[in-house]
Amino acid sequence: MKKLGLVWQILIGLVLGIAVGAIFYGNPKVADILKPIGDIFIHLIKMIVVPIVLSTLIVGVAGVGDMKKLGKLGGKTLLYFEAVTTIAIIIGLLVANIVKPGVGVDMSHLSQTDISKYVATTHETQSHGFADTLVNIVPTNIVQSMAKGDMLAIIFFAVMFGLGLAKLGERGKPLLNFFELVAETMFNLTNSIMRFAPFGVFALIGVTVSKFGVSSLIPLGKLMVTVYGAMAFFIIVILGLLSKWAGVSIFKLMGVLKEELLLAYSTASSETVLPRIMEKLEKMGCPKSITSFVIPTGYSFNLDGSTLYQALAAIFIAQMYGIHLSISQQITLMLVLMLTSKGIAGVPGVSFVVLLATLGSVGIPVEGLAFIAGIDRLLDMARTVVNVVGNSVATIVVSKWEGQFNKEEADDYIRNHNLDTQVS
Repeated sequence: MKKLGLVWQILIGLVLGIAVGAIFYGNPKVADILKPIGDIFIHLIKMIVVPIVLSTLIVGVAGVGDMKKLGKLGGKTLLYFEAVTTIAIIIGLLVANIVKPGVGVDMSHLSQTDISKYVATTHETQSHGFADTLVNIVPTNIVQSMAKGDMLAIIFFAVMFGLGLAKLGERGKPLLNFFELVAETMFNLTNSIMRFAPFGVFALIGVTVSKFGVSSLIPLGKLMVTVYGAMAFFIIVILGLLSKWAGVSIFKLMGVLKEELLLAYSTASSETVLPRIMEKLEKMGCPKSITSFVIPTGYSFNLDGSTLYQALAAIFIAQMYGIHLSISQQITLMLVLMLTSKGIAGVPGVSFVVLLATLGSVGIPVEGLAFIAGIDRLLDMARTVVNVVGNSVATIVVSKWEGQFNKEEADDYIRNHNLDTQVS
Protein backbone atom coordinates (compact mmCIF):
# COMPACT_ATOMS: atom_id res chain seq x y z
CA MET A 1 0.00 0.00 0.00
CA LYS A 2 1.43 3.31 -1.08
CA LYS A 3 1.98 5.81 1.68
CA LEU A 4 -0.32 8.83 1.47
CA GLY A 5 1.46 12.15 0.91
CA LEU A 6 1.01 15.04 3.34
CA VAL A 7 -1.33 16.90 0.97
CA TRP A 8 -3.72 13.91 0.91
CA GLN A 9 -3.52 13.49 4.68
CA ILE A 10 -4.40 17.16 5.18
CA LEU A 11 -7.22 16.92 2.63
CA ILE A 12 -8.66 13.87 4.41
CA GLY A 13 -8.42 15.72 7.73
CA LEU A 14 -10.22 18.71 6.15
CA VAL A 15 -13.08 16.57 4.75
CA LEU A 16 -13.49 14.58 7.98
CA GLY A 17 -13.48 17.80 10.00
CA ILE A 18 -16.26 19.28 7.85
CA ALA A 19 -18.26 16.05 8.14
CA VAL A 20 -17.92 15.86 11.94
CA GLY A 21 -18.73 19.57 12.30
CA ALA A 22 -21.84 19.24 10.11
CA ILE A 23 -23.08 16.11 11.93
CA PHE A 24 -22.66 17.67 15.38
CA TYR A 25 -23.68 21.21 14.39
CA GLY A 26 -24.75 23.22 17.43
CA ASN A 27 -23.26 20.74 19.92
CA PRO A 28 -20.81 22.70 22.15
CA LYS A 29 -19.16 19.48 23.35
CA VAL A 30 -17.59 19.02 19.89
CA ALA A 31 -15.75 22.33 20.21
CA ASP A 32 -14.68 21.44 23.76
CA ILE A 33 -13.14 18.17 22.51
CA LEU A 34 -11.59 19.37 19.23
CA LYS A 35 -10.45 22.88 20.14
CA PRO A 36 -7.50 21.77 22.33
CA ILE A 37 -6.15 19.65 19.45
CA GLY A 38 -6.31 22.59 17.04
CA ASP A 39 -4.81 24.94 19.63
CA ILE A 40 -1.89 22.58 20.26
CA PHE A 41 -1.10 22.53 16.53
CA ILE A 42 -1.23 26.34 16.25
CA HIS A 43 0.93 26.64 19.40
CA LEU A 44 3.50 24.24 17.93
CA ILE A 45 3.74 26.42 14.82
CA LYS A 46 3.94 29.68 16.78
CA MET A 47 6.67 28.10 18.91
CA ILE A 48 9.02 27.85 15.93
CA VAL A 49 8.12 31.02 13.98
CA VAL A 50 10.18 33.52 16.02
CA PRO A 51 13.42 31.47 16.13
CA ILE A 52 13.11 30.74 12.39
CA VAL A 53 12.55 34.39 11.44
CA LEU A 54 15.31 35.58 13.77
CA SER A 55 17.94 33.04 12.70
CA THR A 56 17.23 33.11 8.94
CA LEU A 57 17.07 36.89 8.82
CA ILE A 58 20.37 37.26 10.73
CA VAL A 59 22.03 34.74 8.40
CA GLY A 60 20.55 36.46 5.35
CA VAL A 61 21.57 39.99 6.36
CA ALA A 62 25.03 38.87 7.46
CA GLY A 63 25.35 37.14 4.08
CA VAL A 64 24.58 40.40 2.26
CA GLY A 65 27.08 42.12 4.50
CA ASP A 66 27.00 45.51 2.77
CA MET A 67 24.67 48.19 4.21
CA LYS A 68 24.24 49.73 0.75
CA LYS A 69 23.24 46.39 -0.77
CA LEU A 70 20.77 45.76 2.07
CA GLY A 71 19.34 49.27 1.70
CA LYS A 72 18.87 48.68 -2.02
CA LEU A 73 17.21 45.30 -1.40
CA GLY A 74 14.97 46.77 1.31
CA GLY A 75 13.96 49.71 -0.88
CA LYS A 76 13.02 47.49 -3.82
CA THR A 77 11.15 45.07 -1.56
CA LEU A 78 9.05 47.75 0.15
CA LEU A 79 8.37 49.48 -3.18
CA TYR A 80 7.11 46.19 -4.60
CA PHE A 81 4.97 45.53 -1.51
CA GLU A 82 3.32 48.95 -1.64
CA ALA A 83 2.62 48.71 -5.38
CA VAL A 84 1.08 45.22 -5.25
CA THR A 85 -1.02 45.81 -2.12
CA THR A 86 -2.35 49.03 -3.69
CA ILE A 87 -3.36 47.04 -6.80
CA ALA A 88 -5.10 44.55 -4.46
CA ILE A 89 -7.08 47.38 -2.82
CA ILE A 90 -8.09 48.79 -6.23
CA ILE A 91 -9.25 45.34 -7.41
CA GLY A 92 -11.27 44.91 -4.22
CA LEU A 93 -12.99 48.27 -4.79
CA LEU A 94 -13.64 47.57 -8.49
CA VAL A 95 -15.08 44.08 -7.89
CA ALA A 96 -17.36 45.37 -5.12
CA ASN A 97 -18.64 48.19 -7.34
CA ILE A 98 -19.20 45.90 -10.34
CA VAL A 99 -20.71 42.84 -8.60
CA LYS A 100 -22.47 44.82 -5.80
CA PRO A 101 -22.62 41.85 -3.37
CA GLY A 102 -24.25 43.93 -0.61
CA VAL A 103 -27.17 45.22 -2.68
CA GLY A 104 -30.45 43.48 -1.82
CA VAL A 105 -29.10 41.65 1.24
CA ASP A 106 -31.90 41.08 3.76
CA MET A 107 -30.22 42.05 7.01
CA SER A 108 -33.00 40.52 9.14
CA HIS A 109 -31.87 37.00 8.18
CA LEU A 110 -28.26 37.56 9.19
CA SER A 111 -27.13 36.45 12.63
CA GLN A 112 -25.30 39.20 14.47
CA THR A 113 -22.05 38.28 16.15
CA ASP A 114 -20.40 39.96 19.10
CA ILE A 115 -17.43 42.00 17.87
CA SER A 116 -16.50 43.59 21.20
CA LYS A 117 -13.17 41.72 21.34
CA TYR A 118 -12.19 43.31 18.03
CA VAL A 119 -13.38 46.76 19.12
CA ALA A 120 -11.08 46.64 22.16
CA THR A 121 -8.11 45.88 19.93
CA THR A 122 -9.13 48.64 17.53
CA HIS A 123 -9.35 51.31 20.23
CA GLU A 124 -5.89 50.28 21.38
CA THR A 125 -4.61 50.48 17.82
CA GLN A 126 -6.22 53.84 17.05
CA SER A 127 -4.53 55.40 20.07
CA HIS A 128 -1.23 54.92 18.27
CA GLY A 129 -0.49 57.24 15.38
CA PHE A 130 1.82 56.62 12.44
CA ALA A 131 4.77 58.11 14.35
CA ASP A 132 4.11 55.76 17.28
CA THR A 133 4.05 52.82 14.88
CA LEU A 134 7.50 53.78 13.57
CA VAL A 135 8.84 54.24 17.10
CA ASN A 136 7.47 50.86 18.22
CA ILE A 137 9.34 49.11 15.40
CA VAL A 138 12.51 49.74 17.43
CA PRO A 139 12.32 47.39 20.45
CA THR A 140 13.35 48.47 23.93
CA ASN A 141 13.55 44.83 25.02
CA ILE A 142 14.01 42.25 22.27
CA VAL A 143 13.19 39.36 24.64
CA GLN A 144 9.84 41.00 25.42
CA SER A 145 9.22 41.59 21.70
CA MET A 146 9.91 37.92 20.96
CA ALA A 147 7.59 36.85 23.77
CA LYS A 148 4.81 39.02 22.32
CA GLY A 149 5.53 37.89 18.75
CA ASP A 150 6.04 41.50 17.65
CA MET A 151 7.32 40.66 14.17
CA LEU A 152 8.30 44.18 13.09
CA ALA A 153 10.48 44.67 16.16
CA ILE A 154 12.04 41.22 15.68
CA ILE A 155 12.80 42.00 12.02
CA PHE A 156 14.41 45.32 12.98
CA PHE A 157 16.60 43.67 15.63
CA ALA A 158 17.59 40.81 13.32
CA VAL A 159 18.62 43.24 10.56
CA MET A 160 20.72 45.34 12.93
CA PHE A 161 22.25 42.23 14.52
CA GLY A 162 23.05 40.77 11.09
CA LEU A 163 24.77 43.98 10.00
CA GLY A 164 26.81 44.04 13.20
CA LEU A 165 27.76 40.40 12.71
CA ALA A 166 28.82 41.05 9.11
CA LYS A 167 31.25 43.75 10.26
CA LEU A 168 33.08 41.23 12.43
CA GLY A 169 34.29 39.39 9.32
CA GLU A 170 36.12 36.14 10.06
CA ARG A 171 35.76 36.64 13.83
CA GLY A 172 31.99 36.48 13.46
CA LYS A 173 31.99 33.20 11.52
CA PRO A 174 31.43 30.96 14.61
CA LEU A 175 28.35 32.99 15.59
CA LEU A 176 27.10 33.00 11.99
CA ASN A 177 27.54 29.21 11.88
CA PHE A 178 25.54 29.00 15.12
CA PHE A 179 22.55 30.83 13.62
CA GLU A 180 22.81 28.73 10.46
CA LEU A 181 22.57 25.62 12.64
CA VAL A 182 19.63 27.11 14.54
CA ALA A 183 17.81 27.76 11.25
CA GLU A 184 18.57 24.26 9.96
CA THR A 185 17.43 22.70 13.25
CA MET A 186 14.17 24.66 13.18
CA PHE A 187 13.49 23.54 9.60
CA ASN A 188 13.99 19.91 10.68
CA LEU A 189 11.68 20.51 13.65
CA THR A 190 9.10 21.93 11.25
CA ASN A 191 9.06 18.68 9.27
CA SER A 192 8.33 16.78 12.49
CA ILE A 193 5.54 19.17 13.50
CA MET A 194 3.94 18.89 10.06
CA ARG A 195 3.17 15.23 10.76
CA PHE A 196 0.58 16.52 13.24
CA ALA A 197 -0.93 18.88 10.63
CA PRO A 198 -3.80 16.58 9.47
CA PHE A 199 -5.04 16.28 13.07
CA GLY A 200 -4.75 20.04 13.60
CA VAL A 201 -6.66 20.74 10.38
CA PHE A 202 -9.35 18.20 11.32
CA ALA A 203 -9.88 19.84 14.71
CA LEU A 204 -9.80 23.47 13.52
CA ILE A 205 -12.25 23.02 10.64
CA GLY A 206 -14.46 20.74 12.75
CA VAL A 207 -14.85 23.44 15.41
CA THR A 208 -15.65 26.09 12.78
CA VAL A 209 -18.35 24.05 11.02
CA SER A 210 -19.90 22.81 14.29
CA LYS A 211 -20.32 26.43 15.41
CA PHE A 212 -21.67 28.02 12.24
CA GLY A 213 -22.97 25.09 10.22
CA VAL A 214 -23.11 24.76 6.46
CA SER A 215 -26.55 26.44 6.20
CA SER A 216 -25.26 29.62 7.87
CA LEU A 217 -23.26 30.34 4.72
CA ILE A 218 -26.33 30.73 2.49
CA PRO A 219 -27.39 34.31 3.47
CA LEU A 220 -23.85 35.57 2.88
CA GLY A 221 -23.14 33.27 -0.06
CA LYS A 222 -22.95 36.18 -2.51
CA LEU A 223 -20.21 37.83 -0.46
CA MET A 224 -18.28 34.57 -0.20
CA VAL A 225 -18.51 33.89 -3.94
CA THR A 226 -17.43 37.47 -4.69
CA VAL A 227 -14.46 37.34 -2.29
CA TYR A 228 -13.27 33.95 -3.56
CA GLY A 229 -13.71 35.07 -7.18
CA ALA A 230 -11.76 38.28 -6.61
CA MET A 231 -8.99 36.34 -4.85
CA ALA A 232 -8.76 33.87 -7.74
CA PHE A 233 -8.62 36.73 -10.26
CA PHE A 234 -5.85 38.44 -8.30
CA ILE A 235 -3.74 35.27 -8.12
CA ILE A 236 -4.20 34.22 -11.75
CA VAL A 237 -3.96 37.65 -13.41
CA ILE A 238 -1.89 39.99 -11.21
CA LEU A 239 0.39 37.50 -9.46
CA GLY A 240 0.38 35.36 -12.62
CA LEU A 241 1.77 38.22 -14.73
CA LEU A 242 4.39 39.08 -12.12
CA SER A 243 5.40 35.44 -11.83
CA LYS A 244 5.56 35.09 -15.62
CA TRP A 245 7.87 38.13 -15.82
CA ALA A 246 10.20 36.35 -13.42
CA GLY A 247 10.07 33.24 -15.61
CA VAL A 248 7.87 30.96 -13.48
CA SER A 249 4.31 29.83 -14.20
CA ILE A 250 1.96 30.74 -11.34
CA PHE A 251 0.23 27.36 -11.73
CA LYS A 252 3.53 25.47 -11.50
CA LEU A 253 4.51 27.54 -8.46
CA MET A 254 1.21 26.72 -6.77
CA GLY A 255 1.71 23.08 -7.72
CA VAL A 256 5.01 23.06 -5.84
CA LEU A 257 3.39 24.80 -2.86
CA LYS A 258 0.12 22.81 -2.88
CA GLU A 259 0.75 21.19 0.51
CA GLU A 260 1.53 24.56 2.11
CA LEU A 261 -1.45 26.28 0.44
CA LEU A 262 -3.87 23.58 1.56
CA LEU A 263 -2.51 23.79 5.10
CA ALA A 264 -2.67 27.60 5.09
CA TYR A 265 -6.25 27.47 3.78
CA SER A 266 -7.51 24.91 6.27
CA THR A 267 -5.86 26.55 9.31
CA ALA A 268 -6.38 30.18 8.14
CA SER A 269 -2.83 30.83 9.35
CA SER A 270 0.12 31.79 7.18
CA GLU A 271 2.46 31.15 10.11
CA THR A 272 1.91 27.41 9.72
CA VAL A 273 3.73 27.37 6.38
CA LEU A 274 6.42 30.05 6.80
CA PRO A 275 9.37 27.66 7.33
CA ARG A 276 8.47 25.33 4.46
CA ILE A 277 7.77 28.20 2.05
CA MET A 278 11.23 29.64 2.74
CA GLU A 279 12.84 26.23 2.31
CA LYS A 280 11.11 25.54 -1.02
CA LEU A 281 11.81 29.00 -2.46
CA GLU A 282 15.51 28.58 -1.71
CA LYS A 283 15.43 25.27 -3.59
CA MET A 284 13.69 27.09 -6.46
CA GLY A 285 16.68 29.33 -7.06
CA CYS A 286 16.01 32.27 -4.74
CA PRO A 287 19.09 33.26 -2.70
CA LYS A 288 18.90 32.67 1.06
CA SER A 289 19.76 36.34 1.69
CA ILE A 290 16.70 37.50 -0.27
CA THR A 291 14.31 34.75 0.88
CA SER A 292 15.10 35.29 4.54
CA PHE A 293 14.50 39.04 4.15
CA VAL A 294 11.46 39.20 1.84
CA ILE A 295 9.29 36.46 3.39
CA PRO A 296 9.34 37.66 7.05
CA THR A 297 8.99 41.31 5.95
CA GLY A 298 6.15 40.35 3.63
CA TYR A 299 4.23 38.83 6.55
CA SER A 300 3.92 42.39 7.87
CA PHE A 301 3.86 44.55 4.74
CA ASN A 302 2.60 42.38 1.87
CA LEU A 303 -0.81 41.06 2.92
CA ASP A 304 -2.34 41.09 -0.58
CA GLY A 305 -5.34 38.92 0.29
CA SER A 306 -6.12 40.88 3.44
CA THR A 307 -5.99 44.31 1.77
CA LEU A 308 -8.14 43.13 -1.16
CA TYR A 309 -10.72 41.74 1.26
CA GLN A 310 -10.75 44.86 3.43
CA ALA A 311 -11.58 47.07 0.43
CA LEU A 312 -14.27 44.70 -0.84
CA ALA A 313 -15.84 44.17 2.60
CA ALA A 314 -15.99 47.92 3.29
CA ILE A 315 -17.98 48.52 0.10
CA PHE A 316 -20.15 45.44 0.84
CA ILE A 317 -21.17 46.87 4.23
CA ALA A 318 -21.88 50.28 2.70
CA GLN A 319 -24.09 48.65 0.04
CA MET A 320 -25.82 46.59 2.72
CA TYR A 321 -26.85 49.81 4.49
CA GLY A 322 -27.75 51.54 1.22
CA ILE A 323 -24.86 54.02 1.55
CA HIS A 324 -23.45 55.34 -1.72
CA LEU A 325 -19.74 56.14 -1.55
CA SER A 326 -18.48 58.76 -3.98
CA ILE A 327 -15.26 58.34 -5.95
CA SER A 328 -13.47 60.74 -3.58
CA GLN A 329 -14.69 58.75 -0.54
CA GLN A 330 -13.47 55.51 -2.09
CA ILE A 331 -10.09 57.10 -2.85
CA THR A 332 -9.95 58.19 0.80
CA LEU A 333 -10.80 54.62 1.81
CA MET A 334 -7.97 53.32 -0.41
CA LEU A 335 -5.43 55.76 1.07
CA VAL A 336 -6.47 54.92 4.64
CA LEU A 337 -6.23 51.18 3.94
CA MET A 338 -2.76 51.64 2.44
CA LEU A 339 -1.63 52.89 5.86
CA THR A 340 -3.76 50.93 8.34
CA SER A 341 -3.10 47.57 6.69
CA LYS A 342 0.61 48.02 7.45
CA GLY A 343 0.41 49.75 10.81
CA ILE A 344 -1.16 46.87 12.74
CA ALA A 345 0.29 43.88 10.92
CA GLY A 346 0.62 40.83 13.14
CA VAL A 347 -2.43 41.63 15.29
CA PRO A 348 -4.79 38.63 15.69
CA GLY A 349 -7.88 39.05 13.48
CA VAL A 350 -5.95 41.72 11.61
CA SER A 351 -8.41 42.16 8.71
CA PHE A 352 -11.32 42.65 11.08
CA VAL A 353 -9.34 45.12 13.17
CA VAL A 354 -8.24 47.10 10.11
CA LEU A 355 -11.85 47.35 8.93
CA LEU A 356 -13.01 48.56 12.34
CA ALA A 357 -10.27 51.18 12.32
CA THR A 358 -11.11 52.27 8.76
CA LEU A 359 -14.89 52.24 8.24
CA GLY A 360 -15.52 55.36 10.29
CA SER A 361 -13.24 57.42 8.05
CA VAL A 362 -15.80 57.21 5.22
CA GLY A 363 -18.97 57.13 7.27
CA ILE A 364 -19.73 53.39 7.11
CA PRO A 365 -21.45 51.94 10.24
CA VAL A 366 -19.06 49.74 12.21
CA GLU A 367 -22.04 47.64 13.33
CA GLY A 368 -22.18 46.18 9.82
CA LEU A 369 -19.16 44.05 10.62
CA ALA A 370 -21.29 42.01 13.01
CA PHE A 371 -23.08 40.55 10.00
CA ILE A 372 -19.94 39.11 8.42
CA ALA A 373 -18.13 38.18 11.63
CA GLY A 374 -19.74 34.73 11.60
CA ILE A 375 -18.14 33.74 8.29
CA ASP A 376 -14.94 35.74 8.77
CA ARG A 377 -13.04 32.53 9.49
CA LEU A 378 -14.05 31.09 6.09
CA LEU A 379 -13.11 34.34 4.34
CA ASP A 380 -9.86 34.40 6.29
CA MET A 381 -8.97 31.02 4.79
CA ALA A 382 -9.03 32.55 1.29
CA ARG A 383 -7.14 35.66 2.42
CA THR A 384 -4.39 33.50 3.90
CA VAL A 385 -3.84 31.58 0.65
CA VAL A 386 -3.48 34.84 -1.32
CA ASN A 387 -1.08 36.21 1.31
CA VAL A 388 1.11 33.11 1.05
CA VAL A 389 1.12 33.06 -2.78
CA GLY A 390 1.74 36.82 -2.82
CA ASN A 391 4.81 36.56 -0.62
CA SER A 392 6.13 33.60 -2.60
CA VAL A 393 5.81 35.55 -5.88
CA ALA A 394 7.36 38.60 -4.20
CA THR A 395 10.46 36.59 -3.29
CA ILE A 396 10.87 35.33 -6.86
CA VAL A 397 10.26 38.80 -8.38
CA VAL A 398 12.70 40.57 -6.04
CA SER A 399 15.30 37.84 -6.70
CA LYS A 400 14.83 38.38 -10.45
CA TRP A 401 14.92 42.17 -9.99
CA GLU A 402 18.23 41.81 -8.16
CA GLY A 403 19.56 39.57 -10.95
CA GLN A 404 20.03 36.65 -8.55
CA PHE A 405 17.16 34.33 -9.54
CA ASN A 406 18.39 30.97 -10.87
CA LYS A 407 15.71 29.97 -13.39
CA GLU A 408 17.43 26.70 -14.33
CA GLU A 409 17.45 25.66 -10.69
CA ALA A 410 13.76 26.60 -10.43
CA ASP A 411 12.84 24.57 -13.52
CA ASP A 412 14.77 21.55 -12.24
CA TYR A 413 13.11 21.75 -8.81
CA ILE A 414 9.61 22.09 -10.32
CA ARG A 415 10.24 19.13 -12.66
CA ASN A 416 11.68 16.92 -9.89
CA HIS A 417 8.92 17.93 -7.47
CA ASN A 418 6.25 16.93 -9.97
CA LEU A 419 7.99 13.56 -10.55
CA ASP A 420 8.21 12.95 -6.80
CA THR A 421 4.50 13.78 -6.46
CA GLN A 422 3.54 11.35 -9.21
CA VAL A 423 5.60 8.57 -7.63
CA SER A 424 4.08 9.14 -4.19
